[in-house]
Amino acid sequence: MASVKESLWDPVAGFGVTFRTMFRKVFTEQYPFEKKPTAPRFHGRHQLNRWPDGLEKCIGCELCAWACPADAIYVEGADNVDGTPDGSGRFSPGERYGRVYQINYLRCILCGLCIEACPTRALTMTNEYELADRTRESLIYEKKDLLAPLLPGMQEPPHEMQLGSTEKDYYLGLTGAAAPAEGGDDK
Repeated sequence: MASVKESLWDPVAGFGVTFRTMFRKVFTEQYPFEKKPTAPRFHGRHQLNRWPDGLEKCIGCELCAWACPADAIYVEGADNVDGTPDGSGRFSPGERYGRVYQINYLRCILCGLCIEACPTRALTMTNEYELADRTRESLIYEKKDLLAPLLPGMQEPPHEMQLGSTEKDYYLGLTGAAAPAEGGDDK
């Protein structure tokens, strides 16, 4: 047998939230026309970064693909070849570069583990969050879609390293006069 409280009060109490919010002013967000800024550390679309001379930071190590829990990243590395007549050459300052780089945004959960695994900070995440599209194929981003745009002073790869005389100078950002003498302090 149901008590008086269960038969009379419980149905009224269940509508308490409805009655409390029924007369509040409605807040409508005008999303496509008025976009709110995201938080500074928001994880959005990925971006493959470049060095100041235009070479790619990605060295094709595939650590981002191994770290991805959703198996959304596919990387195929290749060796850099200096000074070949057929047009292939140096795409990154390291020995290798990412020849094929794909991120499947149908699988990606935007967790950021891939950017933590990247040893050269080649992969970062932008604040761009509008990733919806009408076809499945357009949500598989290729390397050309992910690469950062060339800024003034950058040259389209392949080309020789331009920032330093050695790989160590290149990664430290030291150029000609700023580079320490050989055999100097290696801290």
